[in-house]
Amino acid sequence: MTQTDCLFCKIISGEIPSKIINDTENFLSFHDVSPQADVHGLVIPKKHISDVIHASNEFSKDLLGDYFVEISNVARKLGLHENGFRVVFNSKSDACQTVFHIHAHILGGNQLSGKMC
Repeated sequence: MTQTDCLFCKIISGEIPSKIINDTENFLSFHDVSPQADVHGLVIPKKHISDVIHASNEFSKDLLGDYFVEISNVARKLGLHENGFRVVFNSKSDACQTVFHIHAHILGGNQLSGKMC
């Protein structure tokens, strides 16, 4: 998949609308259109990176650290910092990754259990 075909790249460019949670220089977060929990946000880097495996080649250590800071900031904005939340990265098709642009799912708002897909 090329960046021009990538759903998340189209969201970053504004070609596809989304319900934005936070927008920074390096990351965009928005509500998932098919939520798997009461609260379900996605945090993506603005740089196209296909999956977790490729992140080690594409992210600097500082940017990777910034990613987790942003995940924490988004969880706080979503009101999940008090009772907790789950962060999920799916990498490749066997892990149910359906959009091949690295993204962190932030899930919460209720007691979580069950399968991850």
